[in-house]
Amino acid sequence: MVNFILRRMLAAIPVMAMVAVIVFAILRLTPGDPAAIIAGDSATAEQLDQIRRVMGLDQPIYMQFFIWIGQLVRGDLGVSLLSGTPVSQMIVDRMGPSLALCLSTITLSVLLALPLGILAAWRQGKLLDRFVMATSVLGFSVPVFVTAYLLILVFSLKLGWFPVQGYRSPDEGLWMFVRSLTLPTLALSTVYVALIARITRTSIIEVMGEDFIRTARAKGLRERGVLLGHALRNAAVPIVTIIGVGIALLISGVVVTESVFNLPGLGRLVVEAVLGRDYPVIQALILLFAFIYVLINLVVDTLYTVFDPRIRY
Repeated sequence: MVNFILRRMLAAIPVMAMVAVIVFAILRLTPGDPAAIIAGDSATAEQLDQIRRVMGLDQPIYMQFFIWIGQLVRGDLGVSLLSGTPVSQMIVDRMGPSLALCLSTITLSVLLALPLGILAAWRQGKLLDRFVMATSVLGFSVPVFVTAYLLILVFSLKLGWFPVQGYRSPDEGLWMFVRSLTLPTLALSTVYVALIARITRTSIIEVMGEDFIRTARAKGLRERGVLLGHALRNAAVPIVTIIGVGIALLISGVVVTESVFNLPGLGRLVVEAVLGRDYPVIQALILLFAFIYVLINLVVDTLYTVFDPRIRY
């Protein structure tokens, strides 16, 4: 297992290197000039040239790339072109809201989706199963921003239970923190509840037809014990896989959700950096998201051996 983890970590190095090259090339080849954004519409050509020299944008692209790679090797993510703040500090400052939103979303999704998927598999073809599947299709089909605006309309504007936008840290009070995250969590979790519930149902239905399930029933085990003790454990590999995929997909969902609810997290920082053509921030965030994706895949692959001892690396 240790050798497998080391091999995967080593294999992640060329992946991250390729991501770095692609991101750098795309940002430099797409239209837009950070100097023009900073200087404004009334800036002269001389002023733009001066800003480019200060930022290092007047150098050849290959030189800019090698300078950036050298900074990365030293652990330096660079400095924001717009604010002059170190990118690492910006990420640390914005990580709290995003981490809280991701943890609350995936926790709520798993706590809701697993029981729904198990119940749907247990009552296959019955009214409960059809209701769960219809709800899952609806939740997976409606875009996150549509769900978010509907929740704001009902629970914020009509009922006044939750704030429309904004984020409160736990230091400002636990209740204020929970209220500020409730609607974003509900909006973002609808997709993942639907996804995890459907895969859970399908996996358990497949397992329920196996011989060891019939043997467990023949021994007199109650249906609850068969479902939770035998079927769920043996169906855990695809369920863990889809949960891992869901965590990775949260990256895109966080960008939309934080923009709708005006949460000062990494997703909102991505939008601000893209609009401002802030190259160092965009590059650092994409590399961070790529690393998180690789790390999640490694954790999921490692968990396979826990749920299925037949899997060995």
